[in-house]
Amino acid sequence: MADGRKENPETETVSVETLPERSKNKLPNFLLSVRLKYVKLGYHYVISNAMYLLLVPLLGIASAHLSTLTVEDFVQLWQNLKFNLVSVTVCSSLIVFLATLYFMSRPRKVYLVNFACYKPETERICTREIFMQRSGLIGTFSEQNLAFQKRILERSGLGQKTYLPEAILRVPPNPCMDEARKEAELVMFGAIDELLAKTGVKAKDIGILVVNCSLFNPTPSLSAMIVNHYKLRGNILSYNLGGMGCSAGLISIDLAKQLLQVHPNSYALVMSMENITLNWYFGNDRSMLVSNCLFRMGGAAILLSNRSSDRRRSKYQLIHTVRTHKGADDKCYNCVLQREDDTKRIGVSLSKDLMAVAGEALKTNITTLGPLVLPMSEQLLFFATLVGRKILKMKIKPYIPDFKLAFEHFCIHAGGRAVLDELEKNLELTDWHMEPSRMTLYRFGNTSSSSLWYELAYSEAKGRIRKGDRTWQIAFGSGFKCNSAVWRALKTVDPAKEKNPWMNEIHEFPVHVPKVASINVS
Repeated sequence: MADGRKENPETETVSVETLPERSKNKLPNFLLSVRLKYVKLGYHYVISNAMYLLLVPLLGIASAHLSTLTVEDFVQLWQNLKFNLVSVTVCSSLIVFLATLYFMSRPRKVYLVNFACYKPETERICTREIFMQRSGLIGTFSEQNLAFQKRILERSGLGQKTYLPEAILRVPPNPCMDEARKEAELVMFGAIDELLAKTGVKAKDIGILVVNCSLFNPTPSLSAMIVNHYKLRGNILSYNLGGMGCSAGLISIDLAKQLLQVHPNSYALVMSMENITLNWYFGNDRSMLVSNCLFRMGGAAILLSNRSSDRRRSKYQLIHTVRTHKGADDKCYNCVLQREDDTKRIGVSLSKDLMAVAGEALKTNITTLGPLVLPMSEQLLFFATLVGRKILKMKIKPYIPDFKLAFEHFCIHAGGRAVLDELEKNLELTDWHMEPSRMTLYRFGNTSSSSLWYELAYSEAKGRIRKGDRTWQIAFGSGFKCNSAVWRALKTVDPAKEKNPWMNEIHEFPVHVPKVASINVS
C-alpha cells in the first residue's frame, strides 16, 4: 500500500453499495414487524393536528339548524332576547368564544411558492474516468483502494455527468477554506437567484431564513453569508443547521413550518446543500472512501409562505411533517460518523450496521406516518391484523398497507442504489414510482439534503404533477434520523413554463441502468 499500513479488516465490507448478499446487510422488512407504540404515536399526531376540526361539525349542525328557521322565527327570537340581557350576553359570549377558539387553534396553512435546484457549469462534470484519473494522480490511495473505488462507481448507480467542485478536480487538488467558500457561494447564490427570479419576491420581504449544510460550518455562518449578499433585513429570523446529515433538508422544512405558525404574513427561505471541497477523503480507510464515490455537488432553495394571498400562485401545500430520531441508541448514533483515520485524515465513516439501522428508522417513521395519510380502509385492515398478531397472538399473515393509495409520487432520498432497491421492494413500488430517485442518483449523484428537490423537479419536468396529487418526500441521515414531508399539489405544473435543471435534457430520461450484483470486498 502507498502508506505502508494494513487496512482495517473491520471496515472491508461496510459500503452500502458493496455489501455481500446476506440478509443482515439488507433493509429489514419493516412493514412486517411493527411496534404498537409507533402506531399509537401516529394516531396521537392525528388527534393533535386535527383538534380544531372538532369545531367544524358543531358549526355545521348549528348552521343546518339555523337554515330551518323562518323570518318569523327570527323576529320572535329577537322579541324574546330584547328584554333578556342575560341571554343576549351569554349567547354573544358563546359565539365569540367558539369563533376565537376555532381561529386560534387552527394551524396556518404553509405553501411552497416555488423552488430552484442549482445546476453547476459543464466544466464541473466528473465522469467515472475523470474521477479515477484524478484519484490516481493524488498519489495517496493504494492500488487496492483505487480498484475498490472503481468497483463502487460501477455499481453505484451514478452516471457520467455528475459534478464535483473545482478544488477537487484540480491537479493537484486544492481543498482550502477559500475554495470551500467559493463552492458554497456558487451553490447558494445560484439557487437563490433563480428562485427569486421565479417568484418575483424581493429579498427584503423574506422574514425567515433556514440554511442546512452538514459538514461545512464556517464563521460567519452560511446563513450570515446569505444575509450579507442579499442585504436581508435586520430583524430576519436566521438559523444555520450543521451536522444533521442528508435528512436535514426536511428538518429545515419542519423548522420553517413551525416558525410560520407563529409569525403571520411571512416568507421563509430554506437553503439545503452540502459542501464537498473540505470533505474529500484522501486516506485508505474503506469505510470512508465510499463517500468520495457517492457524494456530489448540488443544492436547492425553497420559498415557503403562510400568506393566504399566495395560495393561488403557489405550487404545493405542506400537509404533514413527521420526524424520527434514533440517536438514543449507540449503534444508530455511530453508524455514520465523521472521524479521523489512523493517519489523522478526516472522513465520514459508514458502519456495517447502516442498512439495519436505516431499516429501523424507516419502520418507525412510516408506522407513525401511516395513520395520517392512509385511507381508512387500509388503516382498518392493517390495524385489525396488527391487533390479531400482537395482542391475540393469532397466526395470520401481516397486512402490508398500500402506500400507493395515499400518494401519487414518491421522492426517496437518492443516497445510494442499495437503499433504493430495498425500499422499492419493501413498499412494493413500481419502476415508475422509483424513476425520479433513480434518475436523480444517475444524473446528479448523492447531493445530500437537496436530492429530494432534484427528484421533485424531475417529476415536474416529466409533466407528472397534476392538481391534487400528493407527494411523499422521505430522507434519512446521520444521527440516525428519518424524516418525511407530505405535499399536495395546488395546480397542474406545466413543464413548458418551468425552469429547472432537467428541462434541456429531460427527453434523455429515463435511462436504463443495468442491475449488477453486490460484491464482497473483504
